Amino acid sequence: MKRFTSGLVFALAILIGTASFAQTALPAEGNKVVPANTASDTVDVQHVIDAYHEAVLNHDGSRLASLFIPHGSMWLNVLSDEAYARAKAKSPDAQKIRVGSFTDFAKIVSTSKASFNPTHTHLQQNSDGTIASVYFDFIFLVDGIEQNRGSETWVLVRGSDGWRIAAITYSSNPHKS
Repeated sequence: MKRFTSGLVFALAILIGTASFAQTALPAEGNKVVPANTASDTVDVQHVIDAYHEAVLNHDGSRLASLFIPHGSMWLNVLSDEAYARAKAKSPDAQKIRVGSFTDFAKIVSTSKASFNPTHTHLQQNSDGTIASVYFDFIFLVDGIEQNRGSETWVLVRGSDGWRIAAITYSSNPHKS
């Protein structure tokens, strides 16, 4: 089971770390199909944070994806120096900064049979009512076992239809396998 979990985490890191996205113009806000619970999920920043956590716990990739601006969202995973050294030892082509996408993560959340639990501590929020930033420490548990830890920051924007995540950047200190 440990080997399966390690393989799952490695696959998760590869999928998230190698995905790329194109920048395109945002569609008119009124022309989107929005899941029924999105209005309550995006009423304020704390609701977005809570909905994100619930979506990951419940393997609800659609709900998770609805919390992001649809085009142009940024997803960056930055390996710690120690994690980068381990990755380089395994693969000389390893990247310290890996660009991913929320759509890849939402797909993993939807299709994985493993239990995910991202825990957040030391939460700090700043907002002027139009833009916001959230910073926290995290531990990402897979089947109850720590697989990664670090710090994470989100940038959120408030459109006419509520708050959405525009960017997630997180440091990555994967559990040594």
